[in-house]
Amino acid sequence: MTAPAEEPVEEEPPALTAVLPTPGPLPTATLAVVPPSVGGGAPEPEPQPAPAIPESRRLTLEFPPEMRTGDSARIRLQLEVDDRGGIVPTAVVEGNVVTGEVVEIPNLYETHNVIAEARLDMAGMEVQPPGTISETLLPGQSVTYYWSVRPKNAGRYEGAVWLHLRAVPRDGGEEMRIPVSVQFIEIEANSFMGLFSGGFARGVGAVGSAIGSVLGFPFFKDIVRFIFRKPKRNQSLRK
Repeated sequence: MTAPAEEPVEEEPPALTAVLPTPGPLPTATLAVVPPSVGGGAPEPEPQPAPAIPESRRLTLEFPPEMRTGDSARIRLQLEVDDRGGIVPTAVVEGNVVTGEVVEIPNLYETHNVIAEARLDMAGMEVQPPGTISETLLPGQSVTYYWSVRPKNAGRYEGAVWLHLRAVPRDGGEEMRIPVSVQFIEIEANSFMGLFSGGFARGVGAVGSAIGSVLGFPFFKDIVRFIFRKPKRNQSLRK
C-alpha cells in the first residue's frame, strides 16, 4: 500500500520593517508685510525727499538817467540776501535811478558750484569792463558788479543788464545755465551848449568861479580906481 504524498509547507515571508525618516525642524514661513493702502488698492509709493527751498535774493540796479558827453558814469548791479522781505521801489538817489526786485535762486550749493554771471549791453557807449563778469555765489553772501560807461556823442542810449547763474556739478556732470533777470535802462547824454564836452564845461566853470572870487575881493574896486585914475597936471606948469 502506497503512503500518501506530503503536501509542501509554505514558508511565511519575513516581516517588513518600515524605515521612516528622522523628523527635522519644520520650515519657517516668511510673511511679506505690505503697507496698508487707501481703499485696498496698490500700495503707496515710498515718500520722496522734499526739494530744496529756493533762496530769496534782492537784485538792485543803479544807473544815471543823464550825463554829459566826455564824462564817465558808473552802473552798479548788486545781488544780496533778501532779509527785508520786500521790493525796493524805483527811486532817485543823488541823481541816479535805483530799481529793485526780488528773485528766487535755486538752492544748489551742496551739489554744485554756483557762479553768477552779469553782462551790460549798450550800443554806442564805451563800456568797461566789456563782456561777462563772473562771481562765485555762496550762501548768505552778496555779489556786486560795476561798469563804467562813457558816451561818445550826445543822444539817448538804451541798454540791457543781464544776470545768469551757471551751476557746475561737483561730481563732473553736465553744467546748467539758469537765467535770472534782464533789466532795460536808458541814459540821455547831453553836450554843454551843444558843442563842448563835459571836461571843457568843467574848465569854464572853474575859470568863472575864480573870476567871481576876484570880483568879490574887498579892495578890488580901489585897485581898479588906482589903475584907471586920471593923472593930475603939474600945477607948477600953470604958473
